[in-house]
Amino acid sequence: MQPAQPDLYPHARRWRDHQPQYGHLIGSAWRDASAVIGVTAPATGRPLAWLGRGGAAEIDDAVAAARAARAGAWGRSTAAERGRILQAFAALVLSHCERLAWVEAHDTGKPISQARADIRAVARYFQFYGEAADKVHGEVIPYLNDYNVAVVREPLGVTAHITPWNYPAQMFGRTLAPALAMGNAAVLKPAEEACLVCLELGALAVDAGFPAGALNIVTGLGEEAGAALTRHPGIDFVSFTGSPEVGRLVQEAAAIHHIPVVLELGGKSPQVVFADADLDAAATSVCKAITQNAGQTCSAGSRVLVERSVLDPFVGLLAARFGALRIGVPEEDADLGPLINATQQRRVLDFIENAKRDRLPVITQAKVPTQHTNGYFVPPTVFGPVNADNPLVCQEVFGPVLALQVFEGEDEAVALANGTEFGLVAGVWTRDGARQQRLARRIVSGQVFINCYGAGGGVELPFGGTKRSGHGREKGLAALEEVSTTKTVVNYYG
Repeated sequence: MQPAQPDLYPHARRWRDHQPQYGHLIGSAWRDASAVIGVTAPATGRPLAWLGRGGAAEIDDAVAAARAARAGAWGRSTAAERGRILQAFAALVLSHCERLAWVEAHDTGKPISQARADIRAVARYFQFYGEAADKVHGEVIPYLNDYNVAVVREPLGVTAHITPWNYPAQMFGRTLAPALAMGNAAVLKPAEEACLVCLELGALAVDAGFPAGALNIVTGLGEEAGAALTRHPGIDFVSFTGSPEVGRLVQEAAAIHHIPVVLELGGKSPQVVFADADLDAAATSVCKAITQNAGQTCSAGSRVLVERSVLDPFVGLLAARFGALRIGVPEEDADLGPLINATQQRRVLDFIENAKRDRLPVITQAKVPTQHTNGYFVPPTVFGPVNADNPLVCQEVFGPVLALQVFEGEDEAVALANGTEFGLVAGVWTRDGARQQRLARRIVSGQVFINCYGAGGGVELPFGGTKRSGHGREKGLAALEEVSTTKTVVNYYG
């Protein structure tokens, strides 16, 4: 990969060693950073850019700008006006799709086609919620004679958003679009590992017509800027996507001021393959669900449960899929790229090495091309059969590592599927219609897909977890309810 070209980052303020350096976006204006964080390209291990290392002072200013926007132009805007701005932003994002996709690809290491899909998803989020902004209606409750009772839905106020590094662009749309559509003003603290596209999107949001302070972005470390944001007395809601351990800290901080929190904390999602399934289609889906974004996906299908009678043919299909995988840098547009950084690479390699040391059978393992050894690549690997108490089954690896388990009959399949602390997504592969319905009801998960998995992301589909996977819902119309509240107005006219 060549060093990033300046035209990819037109909103960077200054340069260090020919690399872009960003400040913070507060009140629709760029503020130079007093301290910086280095960003490394995952595909090469080389320096890529510099981010502002914000802290409590920048968070204070961002929250103040958001509160001023709520009291000013943004708070006075009608739902239709907000919707038009969101849709104008969506169109602007699409017009910059190729440039933004390359920013995303360089920053995360993902293949360029996947990065393009992520940018189109951002536009879709803002289009969807822009169209929905003026369609959030209240209700009238029939009550006593001489009373008129209305229930209206209102924004919460200032919303805080802490997003992860695996899908910076998509998470920008997923968490911010519904909050802004409802009329909240927002403060975003994106992950310091990868957020260049968030800053470029923020600049385009200003161009699209969002009033000053409606959207603010402060970059920095989680323990500094993130912690300052979650405990700030001026916010009214927190959205967080990340690990269960940090999610607990976020919820504890928000509890100080008794504000609501939506937490999406990952998963250990199973795909259950019965003997009557279309094994060829299932194998293709299972492979994609664990290798997309190099397995760095909260909803990754990191477990596959296979009925014993079809274990051998399914393993053969799965091995063929993994054997055909292409691994490379963004420009090569392979099937998967590197992991985000050296720390994550080492963590996932440790899972693989420990499993091999424990003599877990390796069903198949792809190879990383020798020319890419400087990047943070990990070979996609399938282990199995794996016992239910093994770390590969119980812990979120967050890499391209698949654990295969074997079952006999529906009851054992359900027990294995529900046998972890997580409950985010599940897949069921069977042609039996009655079994499809039984499994959909018995599996404890926020989403269940039947004879498919993921369904292209689905902006319209409510998404969120149960158990240790978190609580609250993003996406779909359900997200609008999370970032708003109801007010009951009782009018006595007798």
